[in-house]
Amino acid sequence: MEVVDTTQINSFAPIAAQTDFVVSPSEEAVFILTSNQLHDLITQAVQKALQPLQDEVRDLKATVARQDEKINALEATFTLQEENQLIQLRLIHDLREATKKEPGKTEIFRADKIERYLSSRPDHRATFETLKGHLQVDNVRLNEAIKTLIATSDRSYSIQKEKTGDKRKRILVMLPR
Repeated sequence: MEVVDTTQINSFAPIAAQTDFVVSPSEEAVFILTSNQLHDLITQAVQKALQPLQDEVRDLKATVARQDEKINALEATFTLQEENQLIQLRLIHDLREATKKEPGKTEIFRADKIERYLSSRPDHRATFETLKGHLQVDNVRLNEAIKTLIATSDRSYSIQKEKTGDKRKRILVMLPR
């Protein structure tokens, strides 16, 4: 039997098959994988990479669901408030209509008296102070009488500010037909 020198055999063999070799850390190892094994490795790596994103998407979906619930609750509250406001406005309107009164005999008498007074004047105008003295009433009763006059008369009237002197003074003017 012949003894073979292993250094001669090692010189022809690949590095991994040589008997006294040392693989340096910089050299890469070669792996042989089946296509199923490669597919499984890639699938696992992708799933591992996607997991944080999937967790974040799940958290975002939960947040969106909570926000949707809040929005729905706010919309319901808003609708209820709109309905309540409409009810309040109707009640206010009905209350105003109920408290609205037709002018009484006294207001109509005072309105007629103002109309006759303005008709008798050549310029068809008088200050509110003059009308108060003529009717012997306070500001509130004078305003009621003027409102009645404007609402019930077939003539047109204008309330103006005095152009000279005290600008706070108002004048009632009977407009020509």
